[in-house]
Amino acid sequence: MKRVGVIGGGQLAWMMADAAKKLSVELVIQTPSQTDPAVAIATQTILAAIDDSDSTANLAACCDVITFENEFVDLDALSELEKQGVCFRPSLSALKPLLDKYDQRCYLRDRHLPVPKFFALEAGSSTRTAEFPIVLKTRRHGYDGQGTFILKTAEELAAILKTLNDQPLLVEEFVPFDRELAVMAARSLTGEIVVYPVVETQQENQVCRRVIAPADLPASITVEVETIARILLESLQVVGIFGIELFLTHEGKVLVNEIAPRTHNSGHYTIDACVTSQFEQQLRAVCRLPLGSPALTCDGAVMVNLLGYESSESDYLDKRQQLAKIPGAFVHWYSKTESRLGRKLGHVTVLLEDSSNLRQRAIEIGHTIESIWYET
Repeated sequence: MKRVGVIGGGQLAWMMADAAKKLSVELVIQTPSQTDPAVAIATQTILAAIDDSDSTANLAACCDVITFENEFVDLDALSELEKQGVCFRPSLSALKPLLDKYDQRCYLRDRHLPVPKFFALEAGSSTRTAEFPIVLKTRRHGYDGQGTFILKTAEELAAILKTLNDQPLLVEEFVPFDRELAVMAARSLTGEIVVYPVVETQQENQVCRRVIAPADLPASITVEVETIARILLESLQVVGIFGIELFLTHEGKVLVNEIAPRTHNSGHYTIDACVTSQFEQQLRAVCRLPLGSPALTCDGAVMVNLLGYESSESDYLDKRQQLAKIPGAFVHWYSKTESRLGRKLGHVTVLLEDSSNLRQRAIEIGHTIESIWYET
């Protein structure tokens, strides 16, 4: 039986549990809090910050390989462990160009992959030439909209800069997109690549609310997105699974938005709607097992995030029971002990067996789920 170390103990690690059991894999988790979701499913837990390299050394001592639930790690410290023979998958060299958003943009641009116009904003540099609106991002540690600001005027920019304490920043052109897309793709140690269906993501305040699989797209756009995924994974020599977020403009142009070097919220639908979930695929890749089929097992699916809308200690059992009664619904609850505004507490996936009007029906089902969840 293989032992896989996982840096990070949130819901992404927690959702590996069923796949680990299926593949006879034991999970050892490094995470800072006893209440983090993955602690409940781990064979062993090392309670430590995810950037604590001494604890990661202890993790490595009891595992065959280490993978990641999130990318908020100290690469320099981990590099010392890698020199000592610790096996990370994906490798640190695959992560290095991606963790800083400006470096990530440069990497994509230099490989002729399409990205929005961008530039680095250093402390004290001029922004007079910026054309508003713009998107301002902190270069490290942003997720779920944190560290991302859509700004319409120079005055708004000046006000935000005062709050960011000279952090390294990235400025991008604002893309008036038609839709946001995403795709999960995995690569094995032998170079095999599988690409999941391209999905549509619907965001509010830079936080994913709904995912529709598959996205209703011309075949040429689907092929372009799949090609981008293959080029990226092959260029980085990835061993693992990546999530790729993209914009589709009104003119039909595809632009890469961001890369997540791990499982991703846009791939949660794969647990119930695909032959091989994204979590099983990650474990297959890092354990040197053949990759599984990414194919849908239904005509389509809609995934809706259950986001916190209040501060409470509730488990929302009544609402979850109502959601479970929706035909074709699978409710996933992350067993977090505290709800707060915008926190991801769970998700619901509904399988669709009829492909007619798939997108419209998925949107309607999403609204039904949200009317139950957010009703107070």
